[in-house]
Amino acid sequence: MDAIYFLTLRQLTGRWRVSIMALLAALPVLFTMLVVRSSSTPWVTEFETIVLGTMLAGSVAPLIVVAIACAAFANEVEDRTLANLTLAPIPRWRIVVPKFAAAVTVAAPFIAASALLTSWLAFNHDVAATVAVTLSSLAGVLMYSSAFLWLGLVTRQSIGVGLAYVVLWEGFFSGFVSGVRFLSIRHYAIALMHGLDPRRFVEDPHVGLGATLVIAGLVSGGFLLISTRRLRRMDVP
Repeated sequence: MDAIYFLTLRQLTGRWRVSIMALLAALPVLFTMLVVRSSSTPWVTEFETIVLGTMLAGSVAPLIVVAIACAAFANEVEDRTLANLTLAPIPRWRIVVPKFAAAVTVAAPFIAASALLTSWLAFNHDVAATVAVTLSSLAGVLMYSSAFLWLGLVTRQSIGVGLAYVVLWEGFFSGFVSGVRFLSIRHYAIALMHGLDPRRFVEDPHVGLGATLVIAGLVSGGFLLISTRRLRRMDVP
């Protein structure tokens, strides 16, 4: 497992990919700095909707993860090197788990740093709010990573499909169609933020903290299970 993990890390940390991730992660921080310096500072609810919900949880985090997690298996499929892994006499979960761990290892620092700095600046060094935003962002990384890892096994156009999912489902439908949000990863990441700091953020009336944690675990674990099942049954080129 260690060999697969470190090999995947090297595959996912190319110069251009890291540069793009750093640029995306910097956008919420730069925007927050401009907002804080302006004379018309928005209310907490407005900031949460525009920056934390739409920009950070709904755009930056999933875009970074889709570029990383989809490539964890998609690169192997495109290069026809996945067969080298599947021919080894090891359980398929011992391939899926290190791939997932590598994707999280690469994506999480960028998203965590972006969430931490954004909330630290926006909420005037409020530790509780900063911790809530950062931890909820990391939970989103886990859920997105497991979903996009599976997507990389399902289709060779995984990045394109993942981008369409981010823009249409997480960005458009879950924001304007109320019932759809309960099938949105972004919704549960934001609900976790509310549950961790109800003093700063109004607690979600539909999903409590305990239910959110359970759902986050089910989403992450569920996609890892179906990724293992897919890898076991797919025809590897």
